[in-house]
Amino acid sequence: MRPAVKEQVESLGARFVELPIETSGAEDKGGYAKAQDEAFYQKQRALLAQTVAASDVVITTASVPGKKAPVLIPADAVAGMAPGSVIIDLAAERGGNCELTKPDEIVITRGVTILGPTNLPATVPYHASQMYAKNITTFLLHLVKDGAIQFNLDDEITRETLVTHKGEVVHPRVRELMELAPAASAGRAS
Repeated sequence: MRPAVKEQVESLGARFVELPIETSGAEDKGGYAKAQDEAFYQKQRALLAQTVAASDVVITTASVPGKKAPVLIPADAVAGMAPGSVIIDLAAERGGNCELTKPDEIVITRGVTILGPTNLPATVPYHASQMYAKNITTFLLHLVKDGAIQFNLDDEITRETLVTHKGEVVHPRVRELMELAPAASAGRAS
């Protein structure tokens, strides 16, 4: 649903679902999804039900780091789909975006198949390892300047991936999960 994801979806040949709903507060400054209030999700579900009913394949990925995935497809929306349709719920590990998703199970209801995989990288370990190695290498090369690791805390990539600094947890989401007060200079150092 977030505009930041549109290009990624379309690059895979899928159709991005755009709903006439305000999404400006749906992500934080790092591009991660933020939880919304229940009124937002109710409106989103109502608008999405029509698109879901008209689709043969629906792939959901909505998740908020550290939180339960929002339910975007209620059971009644699944009931409106044609038999033979498929929902692939990639948020199953966090509870799922479809109300009927069961993690690591295949659910068939009214002829609609709902898949809830929780560890897709394990199904393609060779390629998952290649991608992970490439990401780690690229990240480390980003940190190395003039042959030495340098932490530029003004750099968004460095700042948003830094969890601890000088013996203190500085990452805002990690601090929140640990129930720590916000750091005065979270992610910043002198």
